[in-house]
Amino acid sequence: MQRLDELAQKSSSKPLRLCLALSGGLDSIALLHLLAQWRSRQRAPRRVELRAIHIDHQLRPASKAWAKHCRAVAREVGIACTVVKVTVPKRRGESLEAAAREVRYAALAARLRSNEWLVTAHHLDDQLETLLLQLMRGAGVAGLAGMAAIARESLPLWRPLLEVSRAELSQWLQARGGSWIEDDSNLDERFDRNYLRHRIVPLLQARWPAASKTAARSATHLGEARELLQALADIDAAQVIEDGVVHIAALQTLAVARQRNLLRHWIASQGLTIPDAIHLERIRVELPAARADAQPIVRWQGGEVRRFRQRLHALMPSSSQPITHRWRWRRQTVLELGAGLGRLRWVQDANGEIAAERLPAVLQVSARVGGERIRLHAGGPNHTVKELLRERGVVPWERERVPLVFAKDTLALVADLFVAASFRANSAEDRPQQRLRLVWERDPRH
Repeated sequence: MQRLDELAQKSSSKPLRLCLALSGGLDSIALLHLLAQWRSRQRAPRRVELRAIHIDHQLRPASKAWAKHCRAVAREVGIACTVVKVTVPKRRGESLEAAAREVRYAALAARLRSNEWLVTAHHLDDQLETLLLQLMRGAGVAGLAGMAAIARESLPLWRPLLEVSRAELSQWLQARGGSWIEDDSNLDERFDRNYLRHRIVPLLQARWPAASKTAARSATHLGEARELLQALADIDAAQVIEDGVVHIAALQTLAVARQRNLLRHWIASQGLTIPDAIHLERIRVELPAARADAQPIVRWQGGEVRRFRQRLHALMPSSSQPITHRWRWRRQTVLELGAGLGRLRWVQDANGEIAAERLPAVLQVSARVGGERIRLHAGGPNHTVKELLRERGVVPWERERVPLVFAKDTLALVADLFVAASFRANSAEDRPQQRLRLVWERDPRH
């Protein structure tokens, strides 16, 4: 708990906030007791805010009993425990284990408070299993570095037990009469981690008793290599990436290994899942090599990369879900569009281009289907929306996603880009307090 003491000292001006992910198994119950004891030993225990969250995946008949047990044990040591029920989707091609983990961490992240650390009970043997799993998946340096004691990528995460074995935790907890849940699903060797835990790791430890510590040492070395690759990617990004977009010509001045390293860094920085080696190579090779008038794309389960005008754009996977909304805009000033399109929001603006009094009470909002036209100036020609967006420099895939606002059958607004003449405010006729501006708040990942 030395690291805990260090953080407590650093946070002396404000409380150290810790949220334990409490499964009810041996590891997390042991950590619950350790944290409670550590807090009681502090000179100012009130400066440590400690709570627990139990995620009920609702996958086992005994899940309610597990949740009840977690509450009871937490209550015994004076820590509040919140139970959160989640539903684990069954996706084709994805293991139930991976799906449950994704849902669990999403639920924990959503409930984490400001300046609060999520604390998990991963230990030394978990690190060995993780390294072996990553090795079997053909992972690179980042994956083989295993789990870091402190991580901040998607949320502040702390693993204080990474240097402690499961056997040591079991011995410590049994000596104190602690009780925990034995999840029988942990015996199911259809799950990769369970297979390693029950079949492979015992063989390794029989031959090499210090296997877990040795693997953890290797993970530490690889963690340092990962930091060096990150630093190199930051250097290259300054020359290759601008406003989140990769310049292909600059990318191709780098050595191949540095290109791959930078592309992984860039994709992760956009909040996307890093693609496997095959898709990454397609991004690196196929997209730049496509003919000049093409609009190539590489898609994988966690995202997509497109090329436009010799630049690469990383996006969340495209959604085929159509959007159509009836917008009573006077009552509801913000409209959530869904399908990753963000939202539309009205702003009262004395210099706004839109005359509020000319808009009907109900507007229709939809995506483009093709052929839409809008008259921008009284007596002027009707322009095709497609051509206007092209001239404005809107990238092709976003042209299909731009929300259109109709007043009955008339196209009134093309997002926050164009206003039809019949709805445009006139300084001589429209009062400043009746003038509006429409803002399209895009989802930056789309």
